[in-house]
Amino acid sequence: MSLVRQLWLAVVLITTIVFAGSFLVSMYSASSYLEQQLLRKNLDNASSLALSISQLSKDPVTVDLLVAAQFDNGHYQSITITDPQGGTIASRVQDRNDADVPEWFVRTFPIRSLPGKALVTDGWKQYGTVTVISHNRFAYHALWKQGLAMLAWFTVIALGSGLIGMLVLRGIRRPLNAVVEQAEAVTERRFLSIGEPRIPELKSVAHAMNRMVERIRNMFAEEARELETLQHRLNFDAVTGLANRDYFLSRVREKLSGETEAATGVLLLLRLANLAELNNRLGRVETDAQLHNIAGDFAQIVAVMPEERLAARLNGSDFALFAPNADDAETLARQLAESISQPLSPAALGPRAIFQIGAVPYHRGDQIGELLGAADQALAVAENKGANAWHVLTGTQLPIASGGHAWRELLTNALDDARIKLVLFPVNDARGHEIHQECMVRLHAKTNGDWLTAGDFMPMAVRLDLASTIDLVVVRQALDLLTIEPGDLAVNLSAESMADWAFHNKLAELLRQHGSSTGRLWFEVPEYGAFDEYEALRELCRVLKQFGCKIGIEHIGHRFDEIQNLTELGLDYLKIDASLVRDIAQNEDNQKILKGLCHMAHGIGILVIAVGVENQAEQSTLVELGVDGLTGPFIRAAV
Repeated sequence: MSLVRQLWLAVVLITTIVFAGSFLVSMYSASSYLEQQLLRKNLDNASSLALSISQLSKDPVTVDLLVAAQFDNGHYQSITITDPQGGTIASRVQDRNDADVPEWFVRTFPIRSLPGKALVTDGWKQYGTVTVISHNRFAYHALWKQGLAMLAWFTVIALGSGLIGMLVLRGIRRPLNAVVEQAEAVTERRFLSIGEPRIPELKSVAHAMNRMVERIRNMFAEEARELETLQHRLNFDAVTGLANRDYFLSRVREKLSGETEAATGVLLLLRLANLAELNNRLGRVETDAQLHNIAGDFAQIVAVMPEERLAARLNGSDFALFAPNADDAETLARQLAESISQPLSPAALGPRAIFQIGAVPYHRGDQIGELLGAADQALAVAENKGANAWHVLTGTQLPIASGGHAWRELLTNALDDARIKLVLFPVNDARGHEIHQECMVRLHAKTNGDWLTAGDFMPMAVRLDLASTIDLVVVRQALDLLTIEPGDLAVNLSAESMADWAFHNKLAELLRQHGSSTGRLWFEVPEYGAFDEYEALRELCRVLKQFGCKIGIEHIGHRFDEIQNLTELGLDYLKIDASLVRDIAQNEDNQKILKGLCHMAHGIGILVIAVGVENQAEQSTLVELGVDGLTGPFIRAAV
């Protein structure tokens, strides 16, 4: 029973007890008072009647008539005159009871009518004794009316008190509800602060809860800052702030193999010529400044698509740019060449070359070694062209569709014809037990073509504002699968769908239609969308929690500086980006990062799942680091 109901019950119980006590005391006091009044009336009437008879002749007829007249004029139970020997001289008795009060009331509150007696004289002799007993039915009637009046007043006062009590309890309940909601939020891994109420008892509780929440937030934020610092120190170049070689190659390798990644893009290499001579002429400080400027030019190109593109300094003089979904390598190379030519004036080294740029288009599935070799070949051609030249090796693979109109028609037809399906990949815990199955979407773009992965068509679907439509189809198919699949299913939502408030309403309606199975559905959104559209993610979490769904973030590992914001969302799990998982058995730096991430997530009850596990060594290392779940080629092969 809730505290508010207990308070109401206590108030009602106490009020009832107080009323019952007051009522009984008042009724018994009133009945005692009425008994005294009846006795006094009996005594007075007996004395009056005795006096009247004493003054008359003692003719029996006259005495009887006087008694009858007295009896008929009053409300008596009996009037009796007895002689000194006890014989009856005259008597009148009321032999009917027409009281209009309930019998139980008469039994509960008895009113005795005590007899009043007086002597009748005949001169100096005693003639007899008059005994008068008034009827008590009128006393009962008066007592009954008084009881009803008391009950009516109690009802009015109780209603008024209840209204006042309701207002008071509402004032108490508001801060109490806030404390309860805060406590419930903590159990859901949402750490929220509330205003401290003025009620001292609740204020102390709210203050203690706020301090606990603040302590958890600070702990989470401190660990996030440490992870960010560690990751930046291990994976980024100290001079330029760009990714270092190992981190860059790990990210590129994952994007070339991940089926949800972009199908095409551009890899670009830039080499500074005569860096040692430039360092001698300008000095270390100035040379570092120039390198920092070059990094700024790369950053401007990366900023166009910050969640997909990646720039790196591979060694002292070599820089790289990986640009998924870039469809014009020549424009990209020319843009970089023109921007770099500004800070590095040829006057610094005379007519000698300052840089060369080589670019090559890529397709998902290319081997990173071959891709780097092709880019290096393009770089060699650029070196032969002369100072500050660039060159692009052209690819031969034909695109799936040309232009936005063709893509829109292709995607719309595929959706209309229901040429879309889900492929399930297992996600297991350390013991090999299934946590859930992840739903990967496939689209049959052309009736005579192959099934496309999400990376083949989702970038264009986002550009054409069709992402939310596809995501709703995926969720609907996942809900249908839950009717035949025994376990849980995980669905990926695009950042664009998450940021679409209309999509929230459509998703809620769809889930409402499948209320019996929504608790087995897991939703995950990409890291960049979670941080860039934080308010939309908060609302999405609120909507999904109503249906018992679990919520997670995938591709975690690139923005640790913002991860402390996740403490307010009630997340259930995090999926580590595969670039941090690849070769984890040999990469001690990434081991430190993942161990810290697991410790931080477990501190607030969030599961950590590793993606892209390729062999037994990676699986064993990840389990030792504290990872809760694993998925990838090695896990799929073991099933």
